[in-house]
Amino acid sequence: MPVTNQETAPSAAQAVAEPAPQGPETLRRMRDAVQAGQPWPHALLEAVGLWTQPLEDFQGRTYRYMVQGEAFDWLTLAERLCSELDGLIPPDEKETLLFRGRLPDSAPPELFRDLLGASKYRAHLNFWYGVVVEEALQLSAEEEVRKRHTARGYSDTEELVENAFTHLYGATRSDLLDEFRQEAGIAKRRGLSLTDVKSFTYWLHKRRLKMWDPARVASDTRKGIRKLRQLQQAARNPHRENAPA
Repeated sequence: MPVTNQETAPSAAQAVAEPAPQGPETLRRMRDAVQAGQPWPHALLEAVGLWTQPLEDFQGRTYRYMVQGEAFDWLTLAERLCSELDGLIPPDEKETLLFRGRLPDSAPPELFRDLLGASKYRAHLNFWYGVVVEEALQLSAEEEVRKRHTARGYSDTEELVENAFTHLYGATRSDLLDEFRQEAGIAKRRGLSLTDVKSFTYWLHKRRLKMWDPARVASDTRKGIRKLRQLQQAARNPHRENAPA
């Protein structure tokens, strides 16, 4: 869903007056609220704002809600919370949330920001810029490399991905992945989980911020945002070949 950079922190009085319920109590309050008639997006976002566990094992799966302790993957938590609301969310709205990251219009960006709270919203922005936008930037860089390569009459190869990563991060994807595995303690023989991939992307984002001057960083980030908007527009209008930036 769209977000803004404005933040509203809860007052100290509110924090003292109503301590955040933990785990099962948060889930119970969310279900009770929806069954009592509260719109499900509001109840779900309240539960997201109250949630304190950075990871959780549930039904044979490990849900990791924080990437490298800094970036809040709220959609993974939303997926977990939706499992507690079976039959209480219209299927099309649930699908739009989990597959497109969009809440109904009844949950505007201001509500999203306010119910998450200041610190969790900042962590959400870390994830949005560090993982979502970074992935779009990688795709944009790869497309630029492929376009230059094919314009010269060369065939398409996987090496172009390595070249795109070298342009963005100063080393090939293979070398960067080896370095990340070593730092994260992930054995080479083990495949990367989806959580590992998100962590790798965030690690690359932080590397890019350290490598380049602020003007280059800002330019690349804007490029990633433009690409992300193109992808979002294409998803909303799948029959249009060329979505506007």
